Amino acid sequence: MELQDRAEELRGQGLGVAAISYDSEEVLSDFAQRRGISFPLLSDDDSAVITEFGILNTVAAEGVGPDKDDPAVVADVRQYVSVFGASQNVVGTPFPGTFMLDAQGRVTSRFFEEFYRERNTTANVMLKLGAGLSPIAAIAGSTAHLNITAYPSNPSITVGTKFSLAVDVEPNANIHVYAPGAEAMGYRVIGFTMDAVPHIRFEPVEFPESEIYHFEPLDERVPVYQRRFTLLQEAVVSGEPEVEEALSQIDAVTLSGTLNYQACDDTLCFDPVSVPLSFTLDVETLDRQRANR
Repeated sequence: MELQDRAEELRGQGLGVAAISYDSEEVLSDFAQRRGISFPLLSDDDSAVITEFGILNTVAAEGVGPDKDDPAVVADVRQYVSVFGASQNVVGTPFPGTFMLDAQGRVTSRFFEEFYRERNTTANVMLKLGAGLSPIAAIAGSTAHLNITAYPSNPSITVGTKFSLAVDVEPNANIHVYAPGAEAMGYRVIGFTMDAVPHIRFEPVEFPESEIYHFEPLDERVPVYQRRFTLLQEAVVSGEPEVEEALSQIDAVTLSGTLNYQACDDTLCFDPVSVPLSFTLDVETLDRQRANR
């Protein structure tokens, strides 16, 4: 379990970890022993805290209620409860997600998904918050214009994993590359393009805040990156049932793509460059013993 693997590192950043579910103490104790979990697993078997936080999955109750055969309810159950249908065992479950709280117990951010089987990893949450954990399996390289470090948020994936491929870019002195918005002025914006992979979809690249560069000869102001920055390419492994079967047949998946950019200095722009990048991630199976409660 990723949270356990990252627990010490999270504590080193001053972050505490706890997980809460509607499972009984017996179920959570068994799971903790089997998986070596050292952080608190909290049993909310009457869903009181889940309800207080406003994340009780009311669709689960609808899925076993008098309107369970209504097409709209069936569709909601498939999206928010289970692709295999609802049962009394899932009544009381929360919408799965992650809350970040400050030292006073106030929620500072939260991460919830549209499909219950697609979930952010811990490392992905930290990257999106700008507090990334230690890079795993990083690829370092350089070109004539910049230094690159690329790494996946997680070394392994499974059904529904929502993770990121990160590229740290550090332009050389007096070098800049163009940020979103520069294309309107005819410039080539730095980009991260991934090749298509079965069962994995790639979301739009997340760009950090840029700065305005003033090109004095033309009195032109354009958004650029001149200092170290990180591009995040978020990816999601499909949560559909057939994908679980497909992934059970393989041990790893390789994701390939390119970082494309055109660098400039104060006097000229250099030829466009494409840097190939490749990431190999292990494929893990779901913990069915806990999932089936």
